[in-house]
Parts: sequence; structure tokens; C-alpha cells
Amino acid sequence: MKPFALNYARPAVELEAATPYVYDSGLQLNVLLDGRVAAGDHALLRELGTTTSTAGSKTHFDD
Repeated sequence: MKPFALNYARPAVELEAATPYVYDSGLQLNVLLDGRVAAGDHALLRELGTTTSTAGSKTHFDD
């Protein structure tokens, strides 16, 4: 017997997206590929809304 929920459960869709910044553990901030702090790039923030840090948790933000 198969549980009812398994008839409708689907794997989460993984979206492929390139992140224009990386986490710098020395600065503990997200930085752009040219070394500037990502939170200081106003065009990036307008486009993405925020730069979510991947250090430990998805709830930390670079303000």
C-alpha cells in the first residue's frame, strides 16, 4: 500500500541560475568577481533584491 501523499509528491524543480557574486570567508561578505562588495552594487540589488549569503544559512543577508 502506498501512502496517499506519495501519489502527488513531486521533486522540487531546480532552477539553473548563475550568481554574479561569491562568498568571501575573509571578509564574511558576498563579493563580485571584480572584488567589490556585492551589497554596494545598486544595479545588482535592484535586479536580485538581496544578496543572500551561502555561509551556514540562507537567512543571513549582506546589508
